[in-house]
Amino acid sequence: MTAEEIRAALEELRRSDLPTAGGRTLAYVYDSGLAEADALGREALAAYGGTNGLDPTAFPSLLAMESDLVGMAADLLSGPPGTVGTVTSGGTESLLLAVQTARDARPDVARPAMVLPTSAHASFHKAAHYFGVRPVFVDVDPTTGRAAAPAMADAITADTVVVVASAPSYAHGVVDPVPEIAAAAAARGVRCHVDACIGGWLLPYLRRDEPGRRPFAFDVPGVTSVSVDLHKYAYTPKGVSVLLHRTAELRRPQFFASAAWPGYTMLNSTLQSTKSGGPLAAAWAVTRFIGDDGYATLARQVRDGVAALVAGIEGVEHLRLLFPPESSLVALTADAAVDVFTVADELLSRGWYAQPQLRFGPFPASLHLSVSAATVPRLPEFLDALRSSVIAAAAAGPVTVDPQLTAALTSLDPGTLDDAGFDTLLQLAGLAGPDGPALPRRMALVNALLDVAPLAVREALLRGFLDRVSRPKRA
Repeated sequence: MTAEEIRAALEELRRSDLPTAGGRTLAYVYDSGLAEADALGREALAAYGGTNGLDPTAFPSLLAMESDLVGMAADLLSGPPGTVGTVTSGGTESLLLAVQTARDARPDVARPAMVLPTSAHASFHKAAHYFGVRPVFVDVDPTTGRAAAPAMADAITADTVVVVASAPSYAHGVVDPVPEIAAAAAARGVRCHVDACIGGWLLPYLRRDEPGRRPFAFDVPGVTSVSVDLHKYAYTPKGVSVLLHRTAELRRPQFFASAAWPGYTMLNSTLQSTKSGGPLAAAWAVTRFIGDDGYATLARQVRDGVAALVAGIEGVEHLRLLFPPESSLVALTADAAVDVFTVADELLSRGWYAQPQLRFGPFPASLHLSVSAATVPRLPEFLDALRSSVIAAAAAGPVTVDPQLTAALTSLDPGTLDDAGFDTLLQLAGLAGPDGPALPRRMALVNALLDVAPLAVREALLRGFLDRVSRPKRA
C-alpha cells in the first residue's frame, strides 16, 4: 500500500470509533478542550515513540521526565518528603503493582488477602487472579454507595496485606471514608492503598476551593500508597498513570531483578520491560503546558458543569441520580417506565456516548457519565439529547428478556460449555450471527440479557465474545 492509501484506510477505519475530542464521549475519553495541549501531546508522543524505558542509562531523558511527573503528583497528593513513585501504563497496572508490592512485602503470610469494598475497581479482581491474593469483599453502604469503614476494619485479619479505598469509586462517583479505613489498617500494621486513578488529579483542586471536602491522599495518616491516572483529568494522551508510595522502603518490593541468565540483567520497576517513552513524554509535555493554574481552572469548570448537569437531570422525568456526585462522575438510573439501556442507545444515535452499567447487588442498572472540561460548554446540548432520548425510551417501553431464556441463563454452568455451546449462547445473547461474532449498533437487548444473567455467565459470555471477535480473518 502507498502512504496515501494507508492514510485513507486509517481514516475509514476510524469512522466507526467514538470521537476522542469534542466532549461527546462520556466514558473512556477525557478531553480538556485545549487544542494546543492536545497537539503538543501528540507531538511529544511521536517524538519519543521509538525510545525505550527499559534502561534509564540508555535514555536518561525518560528518567528525568518520570522524576518530574512523580514530583508533581506527590505535591498534588500531599506526599511528605521521601515520597517516591513510578510511571505506569495506566490505572490497571498501577493497581496491579500496588497489590503485588503489598504481597511481596509480606513473605511471612502464606495465604495473603486484601480487604476491599465491593465498589472497588475490577482491576483489583485481576490482581487477585494474577498474584494469588485472596480478595475479601465487604459490602458498601447501600444508602451512600461508600465503603463501610467498620465492616472493613472487622474484615482485617493476620493474613491481610493491603486494604483498599476509592477516591472516588468509578461506578458511583463517591469517595470512600479514607481516614477511617486507613486508621483501621494502620492499627493492624497493614498497608492502605487509595485508588485515586480517576479523582487524583481533580479532587485536590476542588479541595482548594472547598476545604471541607474529606481528605483522601497522603495527608491522611495510614495511607501508604496512592494511584492517579494522568490520562484522565491531567488530560494527557493514553496511557500514563503514577503509583506513589509514602516511602522508598514501602516501594522496594515492587522492583524485579534477574541476573540468572546470560543476557542483560533484567531490572524492572513495572510489569513491563520494554515500554515506549512516548506516553511519558506526552504526559510531561501536557502537564507542563497546562500547569497548576490551568488545572485549577479546568477543575472548576468540571465542578460547575457537574452541578449544572445535576440540576438539569432533576428536571428530566423518569431519571434520578443514583448518588450525589462528589467529583466528575455521575451515575443515573431510571424508574420502571424507562429502560436505561435504551436511553444509552438513543443517546448514541444522537451523537453522545454514555456507558451502561449492569445491576449489581442492591444497585440497579445505571448510566455512567464522566464529565470532562470539553463537555461543559455542550451540556445544554447534552441535556436536550438526554430529554429526547428518555422520551423515545419511554415510548419504546421496557426491554424484556424471554422468561425461558432468563431461567436457562440462571441455571447455566458456563464451565460445562464447549465451543459449539458458546456459539449458540452468543447467538441467543445477540452477540453473534450465523456468520460469527457481530455487535449490534443498538445494545439495549444485549445489555438487558446480560443484566439478568448471573455474574459468572456474564463473564463467560463476554470472554467468549472477545475470543471470537479477536480471531483473525484469514483466507
